[in-house]
Amino acid sequence: MKTSKSRMVAVALVVFAVIADPQIASSQATSPKAQAVPASSTTSEQVETWTKKQWETAQRAWAKDKTRWSNCQKQSGDKHLDGRKSWSFLYTCMTS
Repeated sequence: MKTSKSRMVAVALVVFAVIADPQIASSQATSPKAQAVPASSTTSEQVETWTKKQWETAQRAWAKDKTRWSNCQKQSGDKHLDGRKSWSFLYTCMTS
């Protein structure tokens, strides 16, 4: 039950960060990269287009679950993922 609640809190924080920062919303609305993301793409694919500020907000929320966060980071390292390529993997790992 605690894990499910932690996931919901983490996802809510990420969504709030995206909604609460109008600069992010306006920059994504005018960004060609943001427009290039197909409507059918999954959230985990869209994570790769987040700003560093959005990513850092999500990381802070996920890091509260130290065991799960460490495990997901280790798996990402084992797969030799880094930078934005690791973001969608870590998002999926932390929210599934």
